Amino acid sequence: MTTLVNRPNTALLVIDVQNGVMGHAHDRDTVVANIATLVDKARAAGVEVVWVQHNSEELPRDSESWQYVPELVRSAAEPLVHKAYADSFEETDLEPVLAARGIGRLVVAGAQTDECVRSTLHGAIVRGYDATLVGDAHTTEDLTPYGAPPPDKVIAHTNLYWRYHRAPGRTAGTVTTAEVDFTAGSGAGRP
Repeated sequence: MTTLVNRPNTALLVIDVQNGVMGHAHDRDTVVANIATLVDKARAAGVEVVWVQHNSEELPRDSESWQYVPELVRSAAEPLVHKAYADSFEETDLEPVLAARGIGRLVVAGAQTDECVRSTLHGAIVRGYDATLVGDAHTTEDLTPYGAPPPDKVIAHTNLYWRYHRAPGRTAGTVTTAEVDFTAGSGAGRP
């Protein structure tokens, strides 16, 4: 139901699963394994996998902390988008990358739930994309010392919020890794 014209395709968007981001992430190994499963499913179905990689003072380009976790290996043919802001669309080439491939539906996984994942989901919806969050394939670190809820609560709240998020002419929702079916028309088992 995307509002974008001539964009029938789906992509898996993998956001910031980098060493420096995932080092203290909640349930890191399970989330990385789920993302690896999604990447395998997307590749098997011929669905684009688009990788997003954050650059910052804490994640300087080409440093060890900037690198993707070793369990996830990008194919040279898969697009890589570099970003410096939470929203993966902000001052990046993500939109042209998606447009060139006719992509109007995004299946989103990665880190951090309460920053880059949420910002990118909202960025996608306001730009006319359908956006499905994979509820067991995103994570965040413990920010309780700064007044945030525990990571599991942040993740659960985001999943609940996105499950019921709606925008005119677009679909959103939350699914699990097991429910994602890239061979289905919507790109997910249930939008």
